Amino acid sequence: MHRLLVEPSLLDAQTVVPPKDAARHLKVLRPKPGEEIELFDGQGRTRVFKWCATDGTLTDPGAVTPHPAPAELLTLFACVTKGSRWDWTIEKAVELGVSRIVPVISARCIVRLAPDEREAKAERWRRVAEDAARQSDAVWLPEILAPVDFPAALALVNTCRRVFVGALAQPAPPPLLKAIDVALAADAADASGGLGLFVGPEGDFTPEELASLLEIATPTSFGPTILRAETAAIFGLSVLAACRH
Repeated sequence: MHRLLVEPSLLDAQTVVPPKDAARHLKVLRPKPGEEIELFDGQGRTRVFKWCATDGTLTDPGAVTPHPAPAELLTLFACVTKGSRWDWTIEKAVELGVSRIVPVISARCIVRLAPDEREAKAERWRRVAEDAARQSDAVWLPEILAPVDFPAALALVNTCRRVFVGALAQPAPPPLLKAIDVALAADAADASGGLGLFVGPEGDFTPEELASLLEIATPTSFGPTILRAETAAIFGLSVLAACRH
């Protein structure tokens, strides 16, 4: 079934005139008269309409279906990587059910963004996330912040209950899965705040950044090999997503 992201108010209408972006997408899809189209608002609600080819509207809706939010919020803190790798990271994070993405500009990031460029970049990344949600049957869109510098990211880490970071530290940290199991057992009485994953840039954290991060985050091992930044992000999110269900 084709899916379209719309404003929440449109899900409550009996007849929907598709907004510009949705109409453009429908033009490409070429639905047949009477074909069912699912609308979703990115906030956990879906509703199925039928395509009326004569006037280009969506009519004859079914019931609004609410979908519960994940019991455990999941935040990805990731240093921005270059080119299509970052778009790919956002796409896969959406597919894995991430709740929030915090793009980080650290000292060794290859990508450098001036403050006045950051919100425009975030808007483009939100569109990438919307496309990923539409294609993957996701019903909740993650919050995508404008890129923040590393010190500001540390302040946001404190909004999570636990944040895990792949780190070469002494003594050697436990594997990610074991670290998560220990943390969830310790936090059984208080599951507020959600979990987080912090992934460094292509050039890794500086020693100073890592030291400040490990004061508030849990060091873990992502395995015996060195992972690319985007691989580390998706590996870590996959493990966290599996553990939170």
